[in-house]
Amino acid sequence: MGRTLENKKAIVEGLKETLSESTLTLVINYQGLTVGEITDLRRRLRDKGATCTVTKNTLMNKAIAGDERWEPMSELLKTTTAFIMVKEDIGGAVKAYQEFQKAAKKTEVIGGVMDGKLLSDKDVKAIADLPSKEQLIAQIAGAINGVATKLAVGINEVPSGLARAIKQISEKEAA
Repeated sequence: MGRTLENKKAIVEGLKETLSESTLTLVINYQGLTVGEITDLRRRLRDKGATCTVTKNTLMNKAIAGDERWEPMSELLKTTTAFIMVKEDIGGAVKAYQEFQKAAKKTEVIGGVMDGKLLSDKDVKAIADLPSKEQLIAQIAGAINGVATKLAVGINEVPSGLARAIKQISEKEAA
């Protein structure tokens, strides 16, 4: 028994809602994955604020129709596709997918869309090489801490230098 028209409309609305909250969507060829493997991928992505959805290309075409942010995706909808929709941690989600791909060796990135721009698989790999949000925060905090430490040492050095200069002058006068 196939899906009803109402069911298909509900799926399209759900896709539109998820896309409206997403910043990046990856299109992957999932052919050959078992249900258990897709479940594993979804679990890995959930921790990174991303979801993996398997739906027909025609339903995704209807969901992206008229939305300039996602319309370039229509060029990628040619094979058995699954969609990784990333809301928050883009780099972390792409890395989580890559770790899954290394273990499963059954999927491949067809491409992606971000801010209305079509991304090739090479672009997606470049995104994965970017540091994660946590790493960037740690780097910024380290840089700020380094500046604060140098400033504190510099401020502390002024009175110490003045005291040494006064001591030298008093020793000269005493001699």
